[in-house]
Amino acid sequence: MTSPDEPARPPIWSRPARGQRGPAPSHSRDEIVAAALVVADADGIGAVSMRAVAAALHTGAGSLYRYLSSRDDLLDLMVDRAAGELRPYPESGDDWLDTMLRLARRQLDLYRRHPWLVEILPRPTAPGPQSLAWFDHCLAVLHPVPAATTTKFEAIAMMTGVTSLFARQETAAPPVGFAGTDLAAYPNLVAAMTDPSPSAPRDLFEATVRGVLRGLLVDDAG
Repeated sequence: MTSPDEPARPPIWSRPARGQRGPAPSHSRDEIVAAALVVADADGIGAVSMRAVAAALHTGAGSLYRYLSSRDDLLDLMVDRAAGELRPYPESGDDWLDTMLRLARRQLDLYRRHPWLVEILPRPTAPGPQSLAWFDHCLAVLHPVPAATTTKFEAIAMMTGVTSLFARQETAAPPVGFAGTDLAAYPNLVAAMTDPSPSAPRDLFEATVRGVLRGLLVDDAG
């Protein structure tokens, strides 16, 4: 972390792939990031350290600092490498909402493959080229929607938030139920719990994504 008096370090994307000093490289930046992804997928993001990744590459932790200046650099590269797995993007069809849903499903599949992603996505950091390309494609899909640009940015962010929430719920412990709880003082809960009417099966993820995007981009504009 830089102090207030130090100039901000440029993002990892704009820095050389390795430092100019030291011996010839034995590993590429891509190899380092690939090894870090293997560690994170196996043991979680907490297990990812310069030392652990170096051990996976059978080298010393100090050698990694020829390519990266900190663990934060490594996390940035990992997020962007994972974002590259969202390719190839689904082509825009006649219905932009259908296309955005396909993009959201692809995001959800990505978070299922890499559960640690949802833990580090909120980090305040500059997006990498793969993340920017995905965002750019979303804007292309939304091009025919007559909504303000800021609203489109909000809609894409909300879609990502909803998708990460569903991914978190899939790995979370089941919610605590009402078994053994006296609900006599809560008539609306009692009515809901004893309602005999069957609920129609539905895809809650699809319903939520469609509802959020339609609410922000269509209903609000109307």
